[in-house]
Amino acid sequence: MAMELTGLEGKVAVVTGAGRMRGIGRAIAVALARAGCDVAITGTGRDPASLAEAERAAGWRDIDSVAEEIEALGRRALPLILDVTNAFQIDLVASNTVNALGRVDFVVNNAGSTRGLDQNPVVDVPPNAWRRVMDVNLNGAFYVSRAFGRRLVAQGEGGAIINISAIASKVFSANEAAYSASKAGQNALTACMAREMGQYKVRVNAVCPGLVDAARMDSTPRGKDAARQEGVGAKANAGFDWDAHVETNIPLGRAGERDDVANAVVYLCSDQGSWITGQSINVDGGNCVWH
Repeated sequence: MAMELTGLEGKVAVVTGAGRMRGIGRAIAVALARAGCDVAITGTGRDPASLAEAERAAGWRDIDSVAEEIEALGRRALPLILDVTNAFQIDLVASNTVNALGRVDFVVNNAGSTRGLDQNPVVDVPPNAWRRVMDVNLNGAFYVSRAFGRRLVAQGEGGAIINISAIASKVFSANEAAYSASKAGQNALTACMAREMGQYKVRVNAVCPGLVDAARMDSTPRGKDAARQEGVGAKANAGFDWDAHVETNIPLGRAGERDDVANAVVYLCSDQGSWITGQSINVDGGNCVWH
């Protein structure tokens, strides 16, 4: 008999960074809706001109398109524009979510920084590039967790906060100091907050994806051209062979899919994940066991 996940029907989830058509955030939001949750989704309000070619071709409308998917599943959706580096704006979004959907039960910190000049040796990283990665990945997770954590405590009914980290928080590569430091910081935030929130029956965990075939990887050549990748460290200036990396470093023999990450998040939100807290869980096809 297949195990049925419980404790999700009628709950309210918040997923940040959920607007990309091939993004992990979209997969998480839709999976939670399919499991029975109403979902508030946030995005940065991308200019249509900045959408990926595939998104434009599909008529994609960022978080509005994700909201339609959620509503098609019979659940309520609340699309909200949010800059996760703005603590005041996050407080407003938290209030708007509770006012519109009545409560909050699960919070998923998925928003992530775009990459750029941070992907250099530390001695060559401009301070503003370093700060941008930290502001979005680490400070953003802190601001969102603080704002919604206060609501969870006030409700007094438990809940879950899940940070989408990366195995780059544990497996370190050259030219990835900013990203790895920000994600390692997320893991530390996760563990500390789990100690603090346990008394309120609020679980706090991190999911650490490895190489995932998602929007952030779409610009990565699938051959031996130089490329930078999220989750397993950059191979800048050395060349990166996607297929060879999968064959050599991932025991399960494939890159991850967005739903692999989404499934882990749904489980951690469910009753069946109710005795798990303070963990940074690898979802990487076994990549970390090679290191």
